[in-house]
Amino acid sequence: MDKKMTSGEIAKKAGVSQKAVRLYDEKGLLKPADYSEGNYRLYDKASLQVLEKIVALKAIGFSLEEIRDNLTAGEASDVSEALRMQLKNMEDKRRQIDNVIAAINGALERKGSELDWDDVASIVQSISIDQKADEHHLDALKHTQQEPDWYVKIFDSLKIKKKEKVLDLGCGYGKLWRNNWERIPEGTKICAVDVHGSWADDFEKYLADNKDSLPKGVKLSLLFEDLETEAAWEKIAKNKRYDLIVAHYLGYELKDPEAMIERAAAMLSDKGVFSYNGPGADRWHIFARDTFNALGIKADFVEDRIAEEKKNSDECRQMLMKYFEKLVLCDVHNKWHYTDAEELFDKLKNMYEDQEKLIKLKHEKLIEYFESKIGTDGEIVVETATHFWHCRK
Repeated sequence: MDKKMTSGEIAKKAGVSQKAVRLYDEKGLLKPADYSEGNYRLYDKASLQVLEKIVALKAIGFSLEEIRDNLTAGEASDVSEALRMQLKNMEDKRRQIDNVIAAINGALERKGSELDWDDVASIVQSISIDQKADEHHLDALKHTQQEPDWYVKIFDSLKIKKKEKVLDLGCGYGKLWRNNWERIPEGTKICAVDVHGSWADDFEKYLADNKDSLPKGVKLSLLFEDLETEAAWEKIAKNKRYDLIVAHYLGYELKDPEAMIERAAAMLSDKGVFSYNGPGADRWHIFARDTFNALGIKADFVEDRIAEEKKNSDECRQMLMKYFEKLVLCDVHNKWHYTDAEELFDKLKNMYEDQEKLIKLKHEKLIEYFESKIGTDGEIVVETATHFWHCRK
């Protein structure tokens, strides 16, 4: 019979503290093999192997909940898949850390010892917004790479003319301009606005390095201001009226998007266009509904989401009608391509985070369905459309 170990002895063998052993016991990860006459916990060789696995998984970044799942699965767990998932998580964290480092360095370079806690709050808000957009952007790049460039499609939909004055509110990384650099019509004057501590800091560097390669007569300037302050709009107003005002992917970033829209309307020339992408019934929800229906899975939450987004779209339209007489809905289409059933499953799970438990329970059924369609057609294609309102006075 193997000699039993006390919590102190097993902790020493595994290179952890006795406190850690107690924690793993409390969390249901490491149960004693036996108890002594004095009711002290005792562990055996198998317990040590479990503890060593806990230590290894923790060292590479698994949470205690994820470790519990791995221990429960036992030999049935797919080690390589678990490591691949963990690698993705760690890469995501690294991108987040890189964003934080860049934002802090940028703030220190700009303001140095003059920084206060309001600046810190602004940094945190900008990082949070950019990270969410970054995650969506990376996902889109991966699954729409065989399609024409998204920002070329948006640029074409705007129909910018020579010598127009353009105001780009919340320009961010500047992809609308970077991806169409040599296609910007001659003589266009562009004022791009965003806050420091965002992707716009990188756009500022790009502009400095590439401004000499802009088409003839094109002027592109960056204004770093908070669009929810009077100071920002006072500076914007110095350029008088604009022929085109772009406010894309901005509504969800502002506390009061209607105030921005009202101010933008006042800056628009008589024949100008205000382009705003508002909420709409995302076709991903239609895909999800059709998928769940095909499998006989009750998913009222999808219909609820569709109804909610339609309501939001109607409210957005009513709000825009307060400030503009003519609204034209311009849908820009895209196609998402999937050849990996697990990636498509993750997309659904991330869309409905509040239903993650239900969707996980249907994992096997969904994967089998997706793999069957991929096997038949070679891929699953989801066609989406983003609503852009082109508004005139």
